[in-house]
Amino acid sequence: MGSLFKKLTRSQLAIPLFALFLLVVFNLIRDPEFFSIAIATNNDGNTVLSGNLISILNGASAVAILSIGMTLITSSCKGQDISVAAMAAIAGSVFVSVLRSNEITIPVILLAFFFGCVVSVLFSLFNGVLVAVFKIQPMIATLILFSAGRSIAYWINGGATPTVSSPLLTSIGGFIPGIPIPTPIIIMVVFLILITLVLRFTNLGLYTQVVGISERTAHMNGISPVRIKLIAFIISGVCVATAGCITVCRIGLINHETLLLDAEMDVILSVAIGGNALSGGRFNIYGSVIGAYIIQALTVTLYAMKVPSAAVKAYKAIVIIVIVVFSSPVVKDFVFRTYKKLFKKQPEKEVQAKAA
Repeated sequence: MGSLFKKLTRSQLAIPLFALFLLVVFNLIRDPEFFSIAIATNNDGNTVLSGNLISILNGASAVAILSIGMTLITSSCKGQDISVAAMAAIAGSVFVSVLRSNEITIPVILLAFFFGCVVSVLFSLFNGVLVAVFKIQPMIATLILFSAGRSIAYWINGGATPTVSSPLLTSIGGFIPGIPIPTPIIIMVVFLILITLVLRFTNLGLYTQVVGISERTAHMNGISPVRIKLIAFIISGVCVATAGCITVCRIGLINHETLLLDAEMDVILSVAIGGNALSGGRFNIYGSVIGAYIIQALTVTLYAMKVPSAAVKAYKAIVIIVIVVFSSPVVKDFVFRTYKKLFKKQPEKEVQAKAA
């Protein structure tokens, strides 16, 4: 029993799953209908699923995708990329620029997404070179694009905030006709499956953790820390482009100032809430994804409780501080030691004396 409790308390998924469980229970007590799912007809006449649960899954899709790349960077580089939202604005601007230059068809959308990925990966590699080659701390290295990224997005479209309108784009950002589940949720699931397969059938996951734990050990075992870090930034670049393009399709325009504004903070928190050490090393992609949904569920809950939008961030900060503190190794060790003191077996002699 003690070993099982130890495994549960020290599991990376223990805290995020427990936090998610508390949110679910709280909302069910507050409003039993909170997670109810209804069938409705949207403005395009399509039958779709609606409700708070669908809103949570849909709203967190972009942050969940970004958290996948952030997890790999955090694990291998022992730091965070704070420029992901700004780079998403760049990728979104490139995406819109290509779309506006051609008639919007499926091949053109794929081409626009490809160019968005290429540009995003190049900028992400710029960050990666600063971190992996020049040994600059990730948060400092990515501060450059954090500051300049949205200005670059502004230049790409000549300072305008152009709109893009097409049923195809509406399907990507909303619902595909005949499928009641929001497309961003489907994209998120496909993306998670792909990255799971990559980590499952390659050594990338193992090498990433080894580099994060000890670059010297990795180098002695024939693993190139520079290469692993650059791969992490490349994957993050694809995640950034995907999140940026989904958001553009969802809102139908590119606004370099507001696209995924402050999302980098939610992404970093998703990684932390997911039980991943921000100092690098061992990681769990699923924990980060769950963390993204926890943050979105908390946001939806606060709005459902009529909390003013100006105060939502303060309430979120309080809850997130509690979650992060309880997920720390110090607290986990304290809980386990307390459990052992309360439920440890009595010495055999003491038991015999009581029996006599």
